[in-house]
Amino acid sequence: MEYEAKASRYDSIEYKKCGGSGLKLPAVSLGLWHNFGDNADYDNICKMCFTAFDNGITHFDLANNYGPAAGSAERNFGKILHNHMAQYRDEMIISTKAGYYMWPGPYGDFGSRKYLMSSIDQSLKRMNLDYVDIFYHHRMDPDTPLYETMWALADIVKSGKALYAGLSNYDGPTMEKAAEILNELHCPFVINQNRYSILDRTVEKNGLLQSAIDKKKGVIIFSPLAQGLLTNRYLNGIPEDSRVKTDGRFLNEKSLSAERLEQIAKLDKIAQERGQTLAQMALAWVYSRAGVTSVLIGASKPEQILENLKMTDNVQFSQEELNDIDAIVL
Repeated sequence: MEYEAKASRYDSIEYKKCGGSGLKLPAVSLGLWHNFGDNADYDNICKMCFTAFDNGITHFDLANNYGPAAGSAERNFGKILHNHMAQYRDEMIISTKAGYYMWPGPYGDFGSRKYLMSSIDQSLKRMNLDYVDIFYHHRMDPDTPLYETMWALADIVKSGKALYAGLSNYDGPTMEKAAEILNELHCPFVINQNRYSILDRTVEKNGLLQSAIDKKKGVIIFSPLAQGLLTNRYLNGIPEDSRVKTDGRFLNEKSLSAERLEQIAKLDKIAQERGQTLAQMALAWVYSRAGVTSVLIGASKPEQILENLKMTDNVQFSQEELNDIDAIVL
């Protein structure tokens, strides 16, 4: 299919710098964790990428193990990029990660230099790219010296295979130590990727958010909708075709207690008063937090991307609204 990006694509979305760096990310970024693997309809995932880019979403976020199957999201995105969007490569931020299980044996998981060096080469081959814009270590590794992992990230950047380094799922104290090492190695570490939502305040409790502000690093948020809990999907109970019923790996019925369903209903009332859907309010809430650079959304169809982008119409919260939200969930 032929694709030509809209001329107006940069007119209506905000771009915010990653901390003290010169790199800017859009308010909303597209995550390719689910729905871009081998089980996806190719025409549909093309349309999702086109819709995102047409509306100023320049950042496409992947990882080596995204799919299913692992590696297929990178492969499919590379196909879309080269078949339809190659002329826009320099307008895009493409990120990938390594840190979770990818292949059998002792060298396909966590944070060794061996794993990270092998993984970036595999990712670039799958996407048919010379480099990615951001390469992340995907999670902390208690068994590998932090210096070894950071040294690998620095060498990947120095080799030209990535332009910037990032850390994902780190806590504040570990990120600060990593930042010191990367600074010594003259590596442009610019961003952290962490889970954060109205329902999950872990980055506040473990110091990551404040440490990122202090160190002048960006923060991009995944799961801002708490795996779909902060949408209208569960306002009337648990649908039979929901992820809760069909895939309990990341969200299960224990996550949807009567108390949680009541909280979601109360949050929805606040959203309605703001003229937003629950999802739009949840995204706006995350984006409005101090230190947050961008929010990652997932989607299964282009219309969801457009609906979520409307969150940018109202990202201001009164103190009363913030207090009411906290009173419901904390």
